[in-house]
Amino acid sequence: MKLIADGGSTTCSWCLLGAGRPPQYFSTEGYNPYFWDTPAIAASLARSVPPAVREAPVEAIHYYGSGVLSAAKAAVVAGALRQAFPQARQVDVAEDLLAAARALLGHEAGFAAILGTGTDSCLYDGQRITQVIESLGYSLGDEGSGTSIGRLVLRDYLRGRLPAHLAGALQEQYRLGDVSEVLDRLYNQPLPNRFLASFARFAGEHYHEPYCQQVVERAFEAFFEQIVTHYPDYQHQAFNCVGSVGYHFRDKLAEVAARRGMEVGQILREPIEALVRYHESVTGV
Repeated sequence: MKLIADGGSTTCSWCLLGAGRPPQYFSTEGYNPYFWDTPAIAASLARSVPPAVREAPVEAIHYYGSGVLSAAKAAVVAGALRQAFPQARQVDVAEDLLAAARALLGHEAGFAAILGTGTDSCLYDGQRITQVIESLGYSLGDEGSGTSIGRLVLRDYLRGRLPAHLAGALQEQYRLGDVSEVLDRLYNQPLPNRFLASFARFAGEHYHEPYCQQVVERAFEAFFEQIVTHYPDYQHQAFNCVGSVGYHFRDKLAEVAARRGMEVGQILREPIEALVRYHESVTGV
C-alpha cells in the first residue's frame, strides 16, 4: 500500500492506495517546514491520521508539500513521516509544485501554478520542472495568493481605507485589536501566513462588493506582472493552476489571464485526485 499526500501551508490532503480496495481520502493540517519542525509534524500526524490508516501496511509514501525547497526542509518532513509510519520502506518528499504539474499536465509539457495560501509556478517538460520564477514567500512576494489578498485587505483596514461597512464587518468577524496587536500577531506569533490568508476568506465572503473584486484583481494582476509574464513565450502556454484561491476566484483569474493573452486550461481546487490517478498510472513513481 502507498500514501499520496499534497500539503499546502494550511491543509494537507491524503489518499491511501491499495490493490483491490477503494482509495481512502483524509486530511490533516498543512506542514510547511519553514513553520513546523519534525516533532510538531509527528505530533500532529499522530492526532490527525485515522487509526485505520496508521495501522495499514504502508510500504511507500509520496509526499508533496509547500516549503519543501531544499534537502534540509525535505528532511524535516521525512523525519516526521518515518516516525508516523515506521513500516514504510520508501519515503519520498518533494515540493508541492511538482504535484501541481503532475496533476494538471500528467506527462505533457506546459505551464503550472499554485494559487492557494501561497503561490508558485513553473514550466514542466512532462517529467520534471524545467524553470521556476521564485515566489519568495509571503513577506517578499506570493503575489496572487491568499496571503497577498489578505495583506491588501488588512492593510487597507489598518490605514482606514476599507469602506466603512466592510471595516465594521471585518472588525466584528475578527475582533482585531489596535495596530500594535496586529503587528505582534504578524511578527511574533506562529503561522503569520495563515493569519494573513484568513482575510482572503473575508474578501470571498463579500465578493459581491466592488472593493473585494478590485482587491482580488489587483492581486492577480501583480501575479501576472511579477511572475507569469517573465516566463519565455508565456502567451503560447495555457494557464493551468491548482489551489483554493485560483479556484474560488477563477472567473476573475480567467479575465486577467485573457488580458495578458493567455488561454485558460485546467483550474483545480485540489490536485489530490488527479495526483492519485497519476500515481496509479505510473509504476514505481
